Amino acid sequence: MKKIYSRIPQPPLNKKEILNFLSNNTTLLVFIVMLVLAAFLSDRFYTADNITNVLRQSVPLGLASLGMLFVILTGGIDLSVGSIMALVSVVVALFIPSIGLWPAILLGVITAIAIGLIAGILVAYVNIAPFIATLAMMTVARGLALIIAKGQPTFIDNNAFVNFGTGYLFGIPLPVYIFALFTIIAQFVYKHTIFGRLTISLGSNETATRFAGIRIERMKIAVYGLSGFACGIAGILAATRTGVGSPVLALGFELDVIAAVVVGGASLAGGKGTVVNTIIGVLILSIISNLMNLMNISGYNQQVVKGLIIILAVMLESYKSKRT
Repeated sequence: MKKIYSRIPQPPLNKKEILNFLSNNTTLLVFIVMLVLAAFLSDRFYTADNITNVLRQSVPLGLASLGMLFVILTGGIDLSVGSIMALVSVVVALFIPSIGLWPAILLGVITAIAIGLIAGILVAYVNIAPFIATLAMMTVARGLALIIAKGQPTFIDNNAFVNFGTGYLFGIPLPVYIFALFTIIAQFVYKHTIFGRLTISLGSNETATRFAGIRIERMKIAVYGLSGFACGIAGILAATRTGVGSPVLALGFELDVIAAVVVGGASLAGGKGTVVNTIIGVLILSIISNLMNLMNISGYNQQVVKGLIIILAVMLESYKSKRT
């Protein structure tokens, strides 16, 4: 006897379910929309050279954004990212002739970490608001860069250093591999370590984290040190591309970094954000900047657009928070 199965019709998705899906996947949906729009806005976007250029330009922004993500997860902010990049590029450029390539790079990274740790100490132990503490370190780092460079760019006469910034492996720029490795490490730290879980916990509920016996002061110092380290690597890779250590490198770069993290869905209140979405946010901003360049939109107008993007991203995050 044959069994007769009746297919039970599934009810269509209601409005609430659709809104939940859209709100939970906003970053990815915006990224897909940008990829589609790019084909219509410029016929040069999907050329091999341009895609390579987008990837290369994404590296410093991506590295600094991953460091910023951990700071924002704790409910903090780091305004010193661009100044740290400038200082590190100058330090490396000035010390390569006297102490060699790798010692100069190590000195630059140590300098970046030190700036980040000082900012963390000001936040954690001196109880200065993150905005003020990192604003102060932004000024200090930029001032130091201008002082030791005497206000002038320093050209780097080292073929290995410059060739790395302009080199390729399997058609992909070499700095992209550093970015990919850093992303993998950041994802592992975020998902599979106690440090990652405590970072989120600290931003979600600082009081509860403290009562759980966690030394939150050390956590805060660590995340700012991590941000400094990420910016140090970003500054070095930016210098490999231009072959110059510049005290005015990455002016206003903190705007781009904060925008990338926020567009990636991180909450400025802390406790919310992911590595994957941050990378997507970086790519969204890089695509927007690239498209505006291809469309000959001036840099001044680009700054306005980036500011509006931050406002829209924060408004969207506020809306999502109210719904939950």
